[in-house]
Amino acid sequence: MLALKALRRNAIAPIGAAPNSYAIACCVYNERQVIEAKVANMLALKERLPNCQLLVHSDGSSDGTDEFLRAHSDVLTLSFAERRAGKSTGMNALMRKTSAEVVIFTDANVMIDPERVANVGHYFRDPKIGCVTGHLSYTNPDESATAWTGARYWRFEEWLKQLESETGSVVGADGSIFAIRRRLYTPAPADIIDDFHTSMSIFCSGHRIVRAEDFVAYERAATVREDELRRKVRISCRAFNCHRLLWPRILRSGVLPVYMYTSHKLLRWLSGYFVALGMICTALMVGLAFGPAGFLAFVAALVLGIVLAGRTRLPLVSKIWEGVAATAATGAGVYKSLRGERFQTWTIAASTRR
Repeated sequence: MLALKALRRNAIAPIGAAPNSYAIACCVYNERQVIEAKVANMLALKERLPNCQLLVHSDGSSDGTDEFLRAHSDVLTLSFAERRAGKSTGMNALMRKTSAEVVIFTDANVMIDPERVANVGHYFRDPKIGCVTGHLSYTNPDESATAWTGARYWRFEEWLKQLESETGSVVGADGSIFAIRRRLYTPAPADIIDDFHTSMSIFCSGHRIVRAEDFVAYERAATVREDELRRKVRISCRAFNCHRLLWPRILRSGVLPVYMYTSHKLLRWLSGYFVALGMICTALMVGLAFGPAGFLAFVAALVLGIVLAGRTRLPLVSKIWEGVAATAATGAGVYKSLRGERFQTWTIAASTRR
């Protein structure tokens, strides 16, 4: 990608008119802890965007979220599910309620910077751009090894997206903060991850996805390992289900898009299997060099090292272990996808809502 950047730059061409209407869409489930702050943030965004509609779908909430939303029905366009059906179903319902030119997608615990939200309009002046993914910053990287690892990985992810944006198109958008042209929206199947399906459908249609450094949001990273690993399994399973659905279209998008998608997404989802294969090959080489006793000793040392690393509080070891565990969780999600499992609904990571 760095070599490609030196050879090719795909600049933004703001030759069209700025969007004249916006909508902000958010799905929630039992978000009473953060819903007041979220609605206040959405109202602040509305003040800075022309003709802005605020859309909220509640996916069968039972903790008082619905009551709070109904009390603000004068400023919100609301949708309620009697029973849980998942975020994709909720987003599809919200998109039927708006005709805005540009729709901004966000999550309940994500706060978009009101001072910079209007910057997104500049990118949509380029008629080739169909989706804009924003810059997400984690606010609590020092609270735990889990939060630190997640924030550091996300910094790498943002850097990679910037490279893709400058050389062609970002491969997919993050649901925390991205915007699309409403006319390009393709309804997501109920058991398919909505943000990846929405953005990749635009990618496959031949429109660009670009990253906007000046379109900013803030979010708490998960601080509890179990929260983060469950999230990784769920997201990777749904993302790989989406991969299987869209892969034929991606293959027809051209050599460069296929390379970018494969190197950024597909190989990352499979990285846990590469790590496992590396360990197996190493164990076999030890066995060939030192016999059965050496093989058993290596396996025992490897298992002991994994167990101790998972329990230690040494900062460096904990951070390395968090990365390995996240890779394994991603692989577990891919395995669930290949088995035909679906994650239609989502579970809130409690440590991201404090």
